[in-house]
Amino acid sequence: MASAETPSVPESKDKAAAATAAADAASPAADKYSVEAAEALASDALHLPIADAAPVYEQLLAVFPTAAKFWKQYVEALMTVNNDDATKQIFSRCLLSCLHVPLWRCYIRFIRKVNEKKGVEGHEETRKAFDFMLGYVGADIASGPVWMDYITFLKSLPALNAVEESQRMTAVRKAYQKAIVTPTHHVEQLWRDYENFENSVSRQLAKGLISEYQPKYNSARAVYKERKKYVDEIDWNMLAVPPTGSSKEESQWMAWKRLLAFEKVNPQRIDTISANKRIVFTYEQCLMYLYHYPDIWHDYATWHAKSGSMEAAIKVFQRALKALPESELLRYAYAELEESRGAVQAAKKVYESLITDGTHNASLAHIQYIRFLRRTEGVEGARKYFLDARQSPNCTYHVYVAYATMALCLDKEPKVAHNVFEAGMKRFMQEPAYILEYADFLSRMNDDKNIRALFERALSSLPAEASAEVWKRFVQFEQTYGDLASVLKVEQRRKEAIFGTVEDGGSVLEGSLQDIVLRYSFMDLWPCSSRDLDHLSRQEWLSKNISKKLEKPTLPSGPGFVDRGSSGLTSTSIGSADIIRPNTSLMVIYDPRQKPGTGFLLNSVGPGVSVPSSNLPNAIVGSAGGSSSSAFDDILKVTPPALVAFLANLPAVEGPTPDVDIVLSICLQSNIPAGQMGKSGTMTKQSVPVHAPSVSEVSGSSKSRPMPSGSSYKQTGDRQSGKRRGQDDDDSVTVQSQPLPRDVFRIRQIQKARVTSSQTGSTSYGSAFSGDLSGSTG
Repeated sequence: MASAETPSVPESKDKAAAATAAADAASPAADKYSVEAAEALASDALHLPIADAAPVYEQLLAVFPTAAKFWKQYVEALMTVNNDDATKQIFSRCLLSCLHVPLWRCYIRFIRKVNEKKGVEGHEETRKAFDFMLGYVGADIASGPVWMDYITFLKSLPALNAVEESQRMTAVRKAYQKAIVTPTHHVEQLWRDYENFENSVSRQLAKGLISEYQPKYNSARAVYKERKKYVDEIDWNMLAVPPTGSSKEESQWMAWKRLLAFEKVNPQRIDTISANKRIVFTYEQCLMYLYHYPDIWHDYATWHAKSGSMEAAIKVFQRALKALPESELLRYAYAELEESRGAVQAAKKVYESLITDGTHNASLAHIQYIRFLRRTEGVEGARKYFLDARQSPNCTYHVYVAYATMALCLDKEPKVAHNVFEAGMKRFMQEPAYILEYADFLSRMNDDKNIRALFERALSSLPAEASAEVWKRFVQFEQTYGDLASVLKVEQRRKEAIFGTVEDGGSVLEGSLQDIVLRYSFMDLWPCSSRDLDHLSRQEWLSKNISKKLEKPTLPSGPGFVDRGSSGLTSTSIGSADIIRPNTSLMVIYDPRQKPGTGFLLNSVGPGVSVPSSNLPNAIVGSAGGSSSSAFDDILKVTPPALVAFLANLPAVEGPTPDVDIVLSICLQSNIPAGQMGKSGTMTKQSVPVHAPSVSEVSGSSKSRPMPSGSSYKQTGDRQSGKRRGQDDDDSVTVQSQPLPRDVFRIRQIQKARVTSSQTGSTSYGSAFSGDLSGSTG
C-alpha cells in the first residue's frame, strides 16, 4: 500500500518545527523505548493541532509500530479534520499489523462515513469492508460488537422486492450462524438474538435450525469460558519494548505462551483450516506486544513450516529480520529454513548478509558460511572461501581451527589440516587456545615428536601469565607419552616459569604432595580422599601466605576451603574467599528469659556436673569460644547443665556434619543430669542427678507407660501421675519432664532398645534431647 503523506491541512512551518523539536527533546535517543515518555507524548499530542501533532505521532510510531492505541489516536485526529486521503494512508499502514478490535471499529466507522451518501454502491463497499474486517478480527474474543454491527447493517439494507428480501434474510442468517460458533464475550447474547430472528421468520424452520446449531453454540460457549481464563492474564495496553527481564514482561510472555498452546490443541474441534486461521490470528496479536522477542518470531515461522506452509514461514522470517535486523539467531534460522527446502541461493544471500553487515561475531559467520559451502558446493567451494576469509582483518584463530577440523574429519585430508594449523601459527602464536587446539590435532595423529616441539616453540614465546594452561597440557602430555624423568623435568620447568623463585633460591612448592596428587590422578580418580585433598589445598594456601603478617587471623579453616590455584588441586567442598563471615567472638547466647539490655544471665553450672573444656569436641569449642578462652568460660556459666553434659559426651568429629546415628546413640545411652526449675522459671543452684528408667519400665511394667505424643505434664496440688521414683513431692517439674514431640525415628529407637534389653539386660536411656520420659504411676 502507499506510504503516508503529509496531512493536507493548513500549518505553519515555525509551529511544525517547534513541535518536532519538542518531541525530540521529550524522547531522547538514549531511552527511546521509555513507556512513560511515550505516554506523555501521546497525551500532549491530543491537545495539539493535527499539523503539529502529526510529527509527534510519526516519531512515536517509528519506535512503537504495533501500538494500536497510538495508531487509533492518530487516525481519529485526521478523521476529525476530515482529511480522508491521509486517513486512508494511515489505515493502510497499520490495519494488517495491528489486529486490534477498537482500531478496526474505527476503520469501519470511517468507511461507513465515506460511503453513506453513495447509495447502493456505498452499501456494497461497506459490506465488503465488514467482510474484510471480520476476516481478520472476527475470531477475537472481543469481536462480539463487530458481529452485532454487521448484522444490524445487513438488516438495514433496503429490499425493493421479494428476491432482495430473501437475499437479505439469507445474509443475516449466515452472519448469525458464523457469530454464534465464535467464542466471544457476546456469544450468549448473539444466540438469543439468533433464536428470536429465526422464530420471527418461520417457527417451523427455526426449530430445525436451532436444534442443528445448538451443539455448536454450546461448544463455542464452553471454549469461550476456557479462553477467557487465558485472555484475562494479558495486558492489552502494554507497549512492545525490547525484553528487559522484568517480572511483568516475563508474566506477559508466559500468558501469551499459554494462550498459544491452548489454541494449538484446537479445543473447539473445528476444521483444520479454521483452526490454523485462529492460531495465525493469535500469533499476530502476540507480536503486537512481543514484537522484539526473537523466540516468538521463530516459533511462528516454525509452526508455519511444520503445518506445510513454507511460503508463509519465509514471509514471517522476512518480517522478523525487518523488525529485529540485529538478531543473528533469526538469520541463521532463516538460512537453515531456506537450505532445508533446497533454496541454496536464498540461503547463500542470508549468510553473505551476515558477513557484509558487520555482525559482532564475524568469525562465527565465516565458519558457518564455510560449513554451508562445504555442504552445498563441496570441498573446493569451502577451500576457496577459506583462502579469502583468512585475509579478512576480523578473521580469528577460530576460523583456522574450524577449517582444519573440517579438512580432517570430512575431507579426510590430514596433510591439509596440518598445513592450516602451521599457517595459523604465524598469526596466532600468542593465543594459548590455538596452541591447545593444535596439540589436540597432533594427538589425534599420534605425532608425539611434533607435539613436544609445538610446546617448546609456543612456551618460548608465551608470557608467563598466559602460559599456565599450555604448561598444564604439556605436563599431561609427558605423563602420557614420556618417562618419569621427563615428567619431573617438565613439572620443575613449569613451576619455575609460572611461580619464579623465592629469595633463598628454592622453587615455590618444591617437592610437595600436590605434585604427587596431580601426577597420579586420572580423570575423576584421585590417589587420596577428599579429606586429604582439602588438607593439601589448605596447606598450599598457607604456603603462599606464610610470609604475610596479618593483624587478625583470616586463614580459611575446615573442609569448606577451596583453593583453585596453579597446582590444580580442587576440593569437592564448597567455599569462597569472597564471603563475608560474621565475627563469632561477638556472638551472645540467646535466652528467652533475658530482657533486652540485661546482658548474660550468670547462672552457675550445677555441682554434680564436671565440664572440663578439653572433653568437649574441638569443633564445639571453636565455634562457641572463638579465639578467647575467657569468652568460652562465660558461655559455660550460662549454659544449662544438661546441655553442657550432653556436649561433653559428644565425640570429637572433624567436619561440619557429625554422624547422626552416633549422636542419637549417645543421647539414648547417657545419664544426663538436670537442674530443677522453680516456679519462676529460673535454674536453681543445686542439681539432682536424674536416674533414667530402665527399658523394662518402659516396655514391661504395668505401672508405667510412655506418654502420648505431644503431651506435657501439668502441675497440680496432688501427686503427679508421671512423677519419677525417688523425686520429692512438690509442685515443680524438671526440664526433662517436658517431653519433645514424638517422631517415627524415636519410636524405632525405643523398639531397638527393647530388643537390646531382652538380650543384654537393663540399659539406661533417655534425655531431654532424645524423646519423652516415661513416668511410673501408682
